[in-house]
Amino acid sequence: MFNLLGTTICAVKKNGITVIGGDGQVTMNQNTVLKSNAVKVKRLFNDEVIFGFAGSVSDAFALTEKFEEMLQKYNGNLMRAAVELADQWRMDKARKLEAMMIAANKDTMLIISGTGEIVDPEIGVCAIGSGGNYALSAALALKNNTNLSAEEIVIESMKIASQLCVFTNDNLTIEKIGG
Repeated sequence: MFNLLGTTICAVKKNGITVIGGDGQVTMNQNTVLKSNAVKVKRLFNDEVIFGFAGSVSDAFALTEKFEEMLQKYNGNLMRAAVELADQWRMDKARKLEAMMIAANKDTMLIISGTGEIVDPEIGVCAIGSGGNYALSAALALKNNTNLSAEEIVIESMKIASQLCVFTNDNLTIEKIGG
């Protein structure tokens, strides 16, 4: 469910700071790199929410647009916007988006899928996309066994994922919030 091809997004929450990082690779047909410097990690709602998306490009844009609408509707309340968005998807059985996102504000970090699931990672670390499991493993090890900052953990984890996953590169976009 959480391992869609196309990119890697990793998030770490540590010491009151949440960082989301994503690679820049856009791949077509699992064998052609179309772009190496795409930006898949951005800010929303007056820079109070950061997010990164993975999956089908058109579905990821649709997911982002719908999420931004909900953030506006609920005045930046991240959890409420995510829940209302998930409810909307559950009502529409015809179309499921093949995309996922990690969204965070200064207090909350969520994984949101295009099929209507929401996960609040209890360990302060999460990752999605084709290299998500590599980045997640690296981030957990670094968070539990080093004194690196959240930003340093995300950068190192994404570098590791880019060495292992052919759909992930090391051209990173990093956003942080909190602190």
